[in-house]
Amino acid sequence: MPPARRPLAETPADPPGTFAYPDILVARSAEQPKGARTRAQIQAAACAVLDRKGPSDLTVAAICAEAGISNGTFYIYFADRTLLLEELLIGFGGFVLDMLRSASAARTEAPMRAANSAYYELFRHNRGLMRCLVHHLDGYPEAQAAFHRLNRDWIETVVAAAMRRLQRAGWGGEIGHDELMRRAYALGGMVDQYLASLLLSGDPALVAVSQDREAVLDTLTLIWERGMEI
Repeated sequence: MPPARRPLAETPADPPGTFAYPDILVARSAEQPKGARTRAQIQAAACAVLDRKGPSDLTVAAICAEAGISNGTFYIYFADRTLLLEELLIGFGGFVLDMLRSASAARTEAPMRAANSAYYELFRHNRGLMRCLVHHLDGYPEAQAAFHRLNRDWIETVVAAAMRRLQRAGWGGEIGHDELMRRAYALGGMVDQYLASLLLSGDPALVAVSQDREAVLDTLTLIWERGMEI
């Protein structure tokens, strides 16, 4: 008898706050002066609004209502909502990269699966921010440039690891660095689209075949590993 599927909502819980960027922001500010705590509170409130709505609906009024502050307090810390969102996305992009690197470094026997697991949880715990990174960066040039740099850094990390693995297997250099970079960018885009459809937009057909989290990670890891082979 095949093992019972584990619905997405019933997968084993990760440590609270590990992947949720607003929780990280609030925790980091806990021992800081009141101004830093209020700033983090505003950012966390913006994340909560983004989880429910798109960036076009991220109004100052909605953020302040979520944070329980006045509009005047908001403007003490941010000139407008665009600058707030720009700062959030730049910080979150760095957080994503750190989490992927930490996950893969902690599981040297299966670094790509560990990175895929972390990325899955980042999507699951940061729906609004991930939606912005995947779909809505055109209006935020500084965040877009920062995300492109971070994405390149991660892709280069993946390619370097693939080249080391291929060399250990006796690779003769038939495939160049640029080809591996192109593959990694293409694979990353595929994974982004898959997880966005599964965890953000909830495509019914995809959700129906993706209830088992471990099976999803098997698929994503297989795609990466096969795609980076000779």
